[in-house]
Amino acid sequence: MSTLKLFRLSQEVRPIIKRNFCSAFELQHKNPTQKKVNPIPQAHYGGRHTVSMLPGGGIGPELMGYVREVFKYAGVPVDFEVVDIDPASEGNEDLEYAITTIRRNGVGIKGNIETKSEDLGVVSRNVAIRNELDLFVNVVNCKSYPGISSRHSNVDIAVLRQNTEGEYAMLEHESCKGIVESMKIITRENSERLSRYAFEYARQHGRKKVTTIHKANIMKLSDGLFLETSRQIAKEYPDIKHNDMIIDNTCMQLVSNPHQFDVMLTTNLYGSICINVISGLIGGAGLLAGKNYGDHYAIFEPGARSTGTAIAGKNLANPIAMLNASVAMLKHLGHHMHADAIESAIIKTVNDKILTKDVGGNSTSTEVIENILRRLAETDLH
Repeated sequence: MSTLKLFRLSQEVRPIIKRNFCSAFELQHKNPTQKKVNPIPQAHYGGRHTVSMLPGGGIGPELMGYVREVFKYAGVPVDFEVVDIDPASEGNEDLEYAITTIRRNGVGIKGNIETKSEDLGVVSRNVAIRNELDLFVNVVNCKSYPGISSRHSNVDIAVLRQNTEGEYAMLEHESCKGIVESMKIITRENSERLSRYAFEYARQHGRKKVTTIHKANIMKLSDGLFLETSRQIAKEYPDIKHNDMIIDNTCMQLVSNPHQFDVMLTTNLYGSICINVISGLIGGAGLLAGKNYGDHYAIFEPGARSTGTAIAGKNLANPIAMLNASVAMLKHLGHHMHADAIESAIIKTVNDKILTKDVGGNSTSTEVIENILRRLAETDLH
């Protein structure tokens, strides 16, 4: 049986549900309090990096095509190892191979990897990739673009989200007919690791405050542990202000006064909620890049799952989120000259009002890319 499959919980296996349930936990988390990932040498040839590219489904392949077009034009020293994952596949051989390539290359860029939602025996492939590579933190920088009309201006919030446990543990079972139980996993070790990462991030990026988002007033043990751990770690960083806020109040505060937030430290589900709320405030989900980091591997992708209503092949998809993800990837690899040039071309294109419909414009995807290439032509990349 594939190591990325949960046991199918049916009438036949209910008598041994306890044993299967524990096995599923081991398969999915490899004991989260002890999980360590051993690195292997990364592919790096003659100053060039090889990066795993997982286009995913929907508009993913189209957006990856734009990334490759921009990289080719700018002469970026990156080669892509493309791995297509069939969303209709019954097995996970494609996914397992994709994970192997990321382990080999060290870095990946991906679209949304679809999972057959009707098949309860198949885990979410997006979540499985994070768990298998121990990508414990998701970082999304939510920053306003002056060229895009939005409800709030000058928003600049970094959301650091727990990536491998919490509400997305995918540990569910039907204990009896009509009653489903879903486990939320919070561990002290992973909470400490994430909290320390958040405060180090704040210090390294000149941020002044970290806000822990929680629901500890109701989930006193799970969210209580997450909150308690962040408070303990905060004591090690007296130069960084720390406060906390309940998730429901956080959503209201984001809509009314987002400027009070600097760095947000969240569990998995709360982070997803906050990122999508902020993306709506600053113009749309088609702008944000998501960065997933572990001790040895990194994957870059659009920061919000909802990247607009574009349909694949209609030339309406917003390429900016994926391009921003590629810029973050280049910075991670140390190719700062190319990253800065592409980022500058994106900002200039936004200020030129060459925008797709989802962020208030009337341009097609190719028109956005053509303007980015035009702006890149004005930059000396030699």
